[in-house]
Amino acid sequence: MNRRTIVVVVGLVLVAAIAAAVLYQPQPEQTQKTTASEKPIATAEPIANQQALERFHSPTFGPADAPVTIVEFFDPSCEACRAFYPVVKQILAEYPGQVRLVLRYTLFHQGSEEVSRILETARLQNIYEPVLEAVLEVQPAWHDDPTVAKAWEAAEAAGLDLTKAREDMQSERINAILEKDMQDVQTIGVMGTPSFFVNGRKLTQFGAKPLLRLVQESLRNAEQ
Repeated sequence: MNRRTIVVVVGLVLVAAIAAAVLYQPQPEQTQKTTASEKPIATAEPIANQQALERFHSPTFGPADAPVTIVEFFDPSCEACRAFYPVVKQILAEYPGQVRLVLRYTLFHQGSEEVSRILETARLQNIYEPVLEAVLEVQPAWHDDPTVAKAWEAAEAAGLDLTKAREDMQSERINAILEKDMQDVQTIGVMGTPSFFVNGRKLTQFGAKPLLRLVQESLRNAEQ
């Protein structure tokens, strides 16, 4: 190969390399403004059994007249539910008065039923939120323990009257709440936790950002 040929070949290689670099260079993410008239994000779909989403007996956070309602099918023994709790709490804090949360018990894991009963006795004692946060904080210590002893300890430390709680745990009221929630779980077809519904639309793209986007979209729709 003569010198001229070598120069031509090297030049072609350099051109190809430059072209490839330009072609495959990562493009900056574009910020797209969403207006109320645009097509909804593809992270949600409406469900047919709307009346099975909310029940009057469910624990709620936020005002009853909030324009956006998040319904969470929640298992207190579920690690993902524990991880999502601060996410949902932050959404409520960012949109005070505009978003409320409804919790539905979903008894899929070991210990779920007993801890759900503990939470309901805490609601009777008007300390639901501190007990909820306490048992979630120590969840790794009890979710594999059939006695859920650490959950009881955490609930007591959060202010739960254990004597009264043990008396109320098997009440007809709490039995009815858990039974109805599990009936609705089957009716709606909830297969895993947490499962979120925002204003009746199921979140189909799991994650904190898709949930926030769906809440924001629902707020925009409510303002129309």
